[in-house]
Amino acid sequence: MTAPIILDGGTGRELARRGAPFRQPEWSALALIEAPAFVSAVHEAYVAAGAEVITTNSYAVVPFHIGEATFAERGWALAALAGRLAREVADAAGRPVLVAGSLPPVCGSYRADLFIPELARPVLETLVEGLAPFVDHWQAETLSAIEEAELVRAVLREDERPLWLSFTLQDDGQGGPRLRSGQAVADAVRAAIRLGAAAVLFNCSQPEVMGAAVDEARRTLARNGARMRIGVYANAFPPQGDDAEANATLHDIRADLTPEGYLAFARDWRARGADIIGGCCGIGPEHVAALRDGLI
Repeated sequence: MTAPIILDGGTGRELARRGAPFRQPEWSALALIEAPAFVSAVHEAYVAAGAEVITTNSYAVVPFHIGEATFAERGWALAALAGRLAREVADAAGRPVLVAGSLPPVCGSYRADLFIPELARPVLETLVEGLAPFVDHWQAETLSAIEEAELVRAVLREDERPLWLSFTLQDDGQGGPRLRSGQAVADAVRAAIRLGAAAVLFNCSQPEVMGAAVDEARRTLARNGARMRIGVYANAFPPQGDDAEANATLHDIRADLTPEGYLAFARDWRARGADIIGGCCGIGPEHVAALRDGLI
């Protein structure tokens, strides 16, 4: 079994922990606007911890977080800055480190019901244009619905860089692994195949629900004669209900998800077939270091 690819962890909480400018509604975008050196420092911390992929701090560079006026005036420039900061850190790492271009659910995290393609498309187009010179692959993440993934593929058009599609799951795990839209993971994996993704991942959900999703992804790929990487990067806060909205507030962090506790989950995902593993909200450099030492 080859070693998995180690991703970075969450950005917003790590910025807050380091004392970067941080508040709602701007979330992680505020540091990009007011103190970008903090963003570089977070990327550097993840590289030092062993991450082989660092993710651009573009998740909150959307009108939902920074407002319509600021996005219209500065959206492209902020996306480009997020890309450049990550690229500079990756290039200075002294070893191969890839930059993932984060493409968020622009109408609201966890809220498939708010997704309007006509509103989301121009925002995604701006992010892609700003990030494009700097990224090695695209990472559409925290997708609550298959339709969000389909729009990302349409916006990227003929871009030949790999596309990683990462879906967020219902935290209760009832009725088998499902996206927050209620769509089955098997359907999401079939969509990833159809859309030509290089990897299908699951993120920003409870560690406990990830194993079943990995199992379903592996089975669906086998049934369809397809091959792609499978990844997991879970969050560290308590389960969220159907009315939850990611990044709405700083949730408490689960006491059991220490670096060692998270590594135990990661070893299970790895045994089930995940070959890309990292962390989402509340998973920091110390967790990534544990993954590096415990999985490789």
